[in-house]
Amino acid sequence: MPISHCPVSPASPADPTAPTPETLAYSFTLPAALASPALARAATREVLTAHALPDMLDPGLQAVSELTATAAQFTDSPTIYLSLRYRASTLRVIAYDSHPRHTHPHLATACDTRRRAALRVLACVCRECDGTWGFGESHEPGGGTRMWATLPRAGAAAYGRATGRGC
Repeated sequence: MPISHCPVSPASPADPTAPTPETLAYSFTLPAALASPALARAATREVLTAHALPDMLDPGLQAVSELTATAAQFTDSPTIYLSLRYRASTLRVIAYDSHPRHTHPHLATACDTRRRAALRVLACVCRECDGTWGFGESHEPGGGTRMWATLPRAGAAAYGRATGRGC
């Protein structure tokens, strides 16, 4: 019987270039569980460090924590989705949950009020970093709600210093 050989390695092996801020692009599907914010923070810490963004750790970890905790609280499905991207000197954190927008205006207002209250720390972090945050209907397949935070690097690097802005 002839000996079979292992397949030849691909013509273009994995890129050996070290990660840079501009190559930061990660997505995670997490269980809708109490442990998920801690798991998301641990993964985010590694990602930001690997991509030479240690100056964004504190606000980035806080944004990830707030978004994943809120998504896990609101979702109707067993999972939530988290996306981390760095573009134009800004960290973009997006969380998706399956909770749909309410069609009844009073229910929509009540639900939005609860979600805004759950994200009040995120609002403070974004304000301190000169970033933005929000939520709205997800246009991804399956619908639900999309929540986001944008953290410009310059503002994130100054996060925690006395600015007098407060929350």
